Amino acid sequence: MEYAVMKNSVKGLLVLGSGSKEEIFEGHYIGAELKEPVSGEIVFNTSMTGYQEILTDPSYAGQIIAFTSAHIGNTGVNPEDVESKKIYARGVVLAEYCETPSHFRSNATLDEFLKKNNVSGLYGVDTRALTLYLRERGVVPGHFTTEKFHQEKRIPKAFAENHDWIMEVSTKEPYWVKAQNPKYKVVAYDYGVKGQLLRELQMRGCDVLVVPADYPAEKVLQTIKQEKMQGVFLSNGPGDPSVATYAIKCVKELLGKTPIFGVCMGHQILSLALGAKTYKLKYGHRGGNQPVKNLAKSSVEISSHNHGYAVDAKTLPNTAKTSHVNLNDECCEGIDVPSMNAFSVQYHPESSPGPHDSSYLFDRFIDSFAR
Repeated sequence: MEYAVMKNSVKGLLVLGSGSKEEIFEGHYIGAELKEPVSGEIVFNTSMTGYQEILTDPSYAGQIIAFTSAHIGNTGVNPEDVESKKIYARGVVLAEYCETPSHFRSNATLDEFLKKNNVSGLYGVDTRALTLYLRERGVVPGHFTTEKFHQEKRIPKAFAENHDWIMEVSTKEPYWVKAQNPKYKVVAYDYGVKGQLLRELQMRGCDVLVVPADYPAEKVLQTIKQEKMQGVFLSNGPGDPSVATYAIKCVKELLGKTPIFGVCMGHQILSLALGAKTYKLKYGHRGGNQPVKNLAKSSVEISSHNHGYAVDAKTLPNTAKTSHVNLNDECCEGIDVPSMNAFSVQYHPESSPGPHDSSYLFDRFIDSFAR
């Protein structure tokens, strides 16, 4: 298939694997000039909308995102739809790029946004073939390069599988996010928190104290007592949850002492703190169209996901029960720990830009304050 090419666009390569097992996808670059090959874990996202929110989700740190949606860039970018202060993904792969966006809120093109964040993108790629490759073989490390770099065998050093991405994206100092009409106060552990998660708590009257991922549990409990706070929120974040031993230790010390609600990485950290185990999925769940069954209500939610690891439900202690399951592969999508007033879900209930089937979970968190 042929794609429209921008004027003065530079040819580029996406290389998966190495040596005799190399798989090469060709395209053209947008965004920042590629001065050296850039490596990352190649993953695909099946969302039809929300590319700006996806690119600024800190959970994509260390990864190159391939969008399965055929056209990206149509609505440009705007200052309102960012989820963090910058793009944390290491690159983006597109089928067809729209260089002339049309939307009343747009103030820049995706190309300009990538350049501003010093991130490269490759378009004109057969993303359908790429997705099939990843679906069959699983996520793999890869890198952006040029024909010249490839011939010179200039290959970037890949990050180790057990690299701690959380501490690279977490805040370094605590800060407050205030509600207009405050009714409650909560602590939020920042493992790579999305802005919309904090806004959902704000909209429900929560003043939120955002703390670093390794913030000691003792300090959190002191703050909860001094500030008369109601609960602890565990955010989303990137990478392997088992590497974050500091976060697991903190949550273990908080269990049973305050209401806890975890999302995505927060779900995995909570489960590990309970003694469960996690494992890496073949190609992860990334997209805004994942069907999840709420076992208590016997209802189905269409939900937004971005994770490469999952909780092994068979290793959960008797105090915890599976509350949600994925209808595609039946993996654990949520747990409930009634005796400790804690619960979590693997997916994103804030779902920016959507769907919004699961926003009731924030209300459940508020209700847990009265227990």
